[in-house]
Amino acid sequence: MNVMGDMANLFGTGRFAQPSGQPSDQEEAADEAQEAADEAAEEVRLRLAVDGGDVEAMSVLGALLLRRGDFDGAESHLRAATAAGDRAAANNLGVLLHQRGYADEAAGWWRIAAVAGSAAAAHALGRHFRERGDEPAAEYWLCQSAEQGHVLGAYALADLLEHRGDDTGSERWMRAAAERGHREAAYRLARTLDRRAGRRDGGDDEAAALAADEAEQWYRQAAARGHRRGALHLGTILEKRGELKEAGRWYLTSAKDGEARAACALGFLLRDAGDTESAAVWWLRAAQDGDGNAANALGALHAERGETQTAERWYRAAMDAGDDNGAYNLGLLCAEQGRTAQAEQWYRRAAYAGHREASNALAILLLRAGDEAGAEPWFSKAAEAGSVDAAFNLGILHAGRSEERAALRWYERAAAAGHTEAALQVGMARLRGGDEREAERFLRCAAGGGSAEAAYRLATVLDARRPPAPAHELGEPAQEKSECEEWYERAASQGHRRAQVRVGMLAAARGDVVEAARWYREAAEAGSRNGAFNLGLLLAREGSEPEAVVWWRRAADAGHGRAARLRDALRQELSA
Repeated sequence: MNVMGDMANLFGTGRFAQPSGQPSDQEEAADEAQEAADEAAEEVRLRLAVDGGDVEAMSVLGALLLRRGDFDGAESHLRAATAAGDRAAANNLGVLLHQRGYADEAAGWWRIAAVAGSAAAAHALGRHFRERGDEPAAEYWLCQSAEQGHVLGAYALADLLEHRGDDTGSERWMRAAAERGHREAAYRLARTLDRRAGRRDGGDDEAAALAADEAEQWYRQAAARGHRRGALHLGTILEKRGELKEAGRWYLTSAKDGEARAACALGFLLRDAGDTESAAVWWLRAAQDGDGNAANALGALHAERGETQTAERWYRAAMDAGDDNGAYNLGLLCAEQGRTAQAEQWYRRAAYAGHREASNALAILLLRAGDEAGAEPWFSKAAEAGSVDAAFNLGILHAGRSEERAALRWYERAAAAGHTEAALQVGMARLRGGDEREAERFLRCAAGGGSAEAAYRLATVLDARRPPAPAHELGEPAQEKSECEEWYERAASQGHRRAQVRVGMLAAARGDVVEAARWYREAAEAGSRNGAFNLGLLLAREGSEPEAVVWWRRAADAGHGRAARLRDALRQELSA
């Protein structure tokens, strides 16, 4: 996917084109004038019919005047139509009285209309009883409304049942309202399904996947009907799936409708596409609407540009919006500038608010200042809150005091969360304890995470198990590499000197002189005395005695006794 191109096609230069076919201001004015003329003509027709005693015309005219806000004019017509048995007029009379503040009288007329079969009146009566705290009566009338297909009645009933903890009944009526076009019901149904997908009840992944798929469809329907949070959630789902172009469109729709979180998400999408200028525009819009995440993003952007004062201002804005990351980021900014006292102040503020990484950073700051006693509680707080780095740091702290059991406990916790160096430490502890199988398991985790030392240690474990290989002379065809040699090579390629020497030795055992010399030389040039010694042996065996002396001299200078003896012996031979 060409993300940059997609974003450019989607957002252009920041101006939003008017959709084709949208009427101009003059056309809208003309349409409004025509509607007003049509309504006036309709009112004249209705008044003539009312003068002739038409009950239906009384009801319709009363509703028209009620919508217009002419309560006095509407009331007389609605009362006349109600007296003649028109249930729609009774419902509208209830609406009029409720708006005038006569709630009890309004409820009386709604009851009359509801008994006569008005679903709208049953909905209004149900809402009335709920406002009064009479939930059984509210449920009865809302159920009457919902069962007649009234969408607002179905939604209000679902809301009432959800409030009472009846999840099954609530979902049934929320679905009914959503299917009839209620956008808030569609959104809330999607949220319910989303939570169910996240819970994975009973480990049923298939059911969770079905719930997630259905949630997406309801988010889509809510978003298509103009629900800005529905558009936000739909954009989030699409972004996670990698459908960035469509995600951007929904974020844009939601952001333009005033959803700050969507504007913030749109900013991150644009930043990842390389358009930081447009990202900053949306972050600014979101931050001005009180989004702390966007304010932090603006702070980070200005910090990267070296504009520390502006960065600090936005981090403070994030704090004012209730985002503890703002204080943490202020601490990082001060620490980078060497303002340790201020950094500690901001770290403490975020840490006291429960920010786990700030707790870890504060502990490191205190530890560097020599305050181990002050650091430990903050490491513990961060680790208990789930900070993997803090758990590892606690392991280091206890290991430094020779408290091996406590150190191992924290290393194990960090390793279980995927911390590479912690897994190495657990593997080494298992090796010291003689539990080779467990050691191998942790070393594999650490080596797979990129630890050169773990790769080397794992290779030594595997190396000790394999049967002795038959002897080979240099220059013989190479054999297939074993797993332990592959791990040695991985460590060696990361600059691990002992692994480089071992790879050279294995290559020499296979008869691969060139490969052996390459690894010995790389180790020797990095300061390995064994690498220098072995390279000297290899060169001497190949007839390059003068160069062998050079490498033995380097190994001898580094304290390699045998290299010193061979160097002196060869030097005597060459001078004889």
